[in-house]
Amino acid sequence: MHNRLRAVRKALRLNQKCFAEQIGLSQNSLSTIEKNRAPVTEKNVKLVCVTFNVNEQWLRTGSGEMFCASPYEKKLRDICMNLTLENQESLLLVAQELLKIQNRIFSAPHENHIDVIKEDS
Repeated sequence: MHNRLRAVRKALRLNQKCFAEQIGLSQNSLSTIEKNRAPVTEKNVKLVCVTFNVNEQWLRTGSGEMFCASPYEKKLRDICMNLTLENQESLLLVAQELLKIQNRIFSAPHENHIDVIKEDS
């Protein structure tokens, strides 16, 4: 995991000091972790993922993409997994309608944005 942590930092073009400060570590602590001389703690994993929008699965295993597509993706997935199948279906229908509205708004001329919203109400 230490190599992936270093890869995140380099992808963000941050030096060790700046990266470490943002997750509450000293530059020396981060250096020690990146050199695999100290473990990456659970707290460090969570802070890196939340602070830099890093895909936790990728950080832990190398599987998937380095960064999450959206900072809300994990929250939405967690919510959906805890809903009944019936409520998952309802959420899907609402999301599909929201996507249709969004597509109409962004494809309409700017002066018609309010009219598109009113039509859907």
